[in-house]
Amino acid sequence: MTAFTIQEVSRRSGLSEPTLRYYEEAGLVGPIGRDQRSGHRRYRTEDLDVLEALACLRAAGVGIEDMRTYLANRARGREAAAEQRDLLLRHAERIEAEIVAQQVRLEYLREKAALWDARDRADSTAEAHAIGRVMDVVGDLAALR
Repeated sequence: MTAFTIQEVSRRSGLSEPTLRYYEEAGLVGPIGRDQRSGHRRYRTEDLDVLEALACLRAAGVGIEDMRTYLANRARGREAAAEQRDLLLRHAERIEAEIVAQQVRLEYLREKAALWDARDRADSTAEAHAIGRVMDVVGDLAALR
C-alpha cells in the first residue's frame, strides 16, 4: 500500500494542508490513516484520487455541500448518473453566467480606454463615439446587478 504524507498530498492536489485537514473533518475524505509511531496522516492512493477530484471541483467554485453530493453520486455510480449530470451542468451554467458578466466588464474597460485614447489624441469625433459606446456598456453593467 502506498502512503502519502500531507505535504505530498498538498503538493499533488494543490490543496493546502489546512484544507486537507478540513476536508477530513467535514467527512469529504477519510478517515485518513495515521502513522503508528508519529500519528501523522498517511493518505492512500484512493484518498489522493478523491482529493484531486475535490480540488478540481473547488477550482470550479463548487461548494462543500455539492462536493458531498458529487462524492455520494460518484459512489452510487450509474444509478446516480442523471443527478450527477444535473449537478455538474448547474455549475457549468453558473460559470457561463460569470463569463458573460466578465466579458461585459472587459468591454467596459476597453471602451473606457478607447475614450481616454481619443481624449489623449484630442480626437473629438472618436471621443463622442466612445462616450456612446461606454454608455451602452454601462447599461449592460447595470443589468448585471
